[in-house]
Amino acid sequence: MEIIRSRNFKADKAWGAREIANMGGITTRLHWTDEPYIWHINDGEEVFAVLDGTVEMKYRENGLEKSALLEAGDIFYAGIGTEHVAHPRGEARILVIEKEGSV
Repeated sequence: MEIIRSRNFKADKAWGAREIANMGGITTRLHWTDEPYIWHINDGEEVFAVLDGTVEMKYRENGLEKSALLEAGDIFYAGIGTEHVAHPRGEARILVIEKEGSV
């Protein structure tokens, strides 16, 4: 049993993570960041939940770049093949659930 206070979590570097669980090859990690990630496509599905802060999620759909502003409580689901990149506005804490070893 463990209680994690996500608002208190801060990593040593952008996108640093604390692994919370690995359930049969599906990881749940808490990330802290204050810098954008890189454009990428995961090798499986991804659930990206903003716990604290604001994140602009950019993604490509049918060759067109789009974006959505995610605030605390918002969830972005990236299906297989969804190219995307997260741009935090200031500090953000994000819960990511994805296949183990995914980008």
